[in-house]
Amino acid sequence: MNSLDLKKLKLELAINAKSGIDFILSAAIIWSIIAFVWTLRQEPFTKSIWTFYVGMIMLPLAFLFSKLLKTNWTTKTNPLQPLGMWLNVAQLFYFPFLFFVLRDNPDYFVMTYVIITGAHFFPYAWFYDEIGYAIAAGVISVGALLIAINVPTNQMYFVPLFMVGCLLVLAIRLLVSNKRERRQPNNLPIL
Repeated sequence: MNSLDLKKLKLELAINAKSGIDFILSAAIIWSIIAFVWTLRQEPFTKSIWTFYVGMIMLPLAFLFSKLLKTNWTTKTNPLQPLGMWLNVAQLFYFPFLFFVLRDNPDYFVMTYVIITGAHFFPYAWFYDEIGYAIAAGVISVGALLIAINVPTNQMYFVPLFMVGCLLVLAIRLLVSNKRERRQPNNLPIL
């Protein structure tokens, strides 16, 4: 396979999935709820557990957005298709660190979760040929750390709020980028 074929395969995935916009919008809603959870007057450990529970609605919400936005999660003829799932599953291997933070320093759980989630966007820059993912990965990871070390632990809700802002900026970029790709006649997907 030459680099032109690879670029066409990636473009096909980006156009069909609209570069993962359904997941980004779902994540923005989920992180908004998580920000609310972190405003509650509960122990950080309890808020961390609620954060996990809220995350469980990710796939159903992304599925709903995929129907509304008419995105395709699978392109059966594209050999790169399974890689998208593998890139997403890769973040699960960072969860032992997340559990360690939960046990020993739950005040910083939400920061750790935001960093893991943000950093996992990085390979999608290659997968969708979308630099916005690489920029978001760096900004989210460093930004979450800087916020967490500069606010009191009872104000950790600023970290997920920051995540929401980053996700919304990324979503706008993806929408604009996807419209531009669809309008270019030489960017038609492989049939």
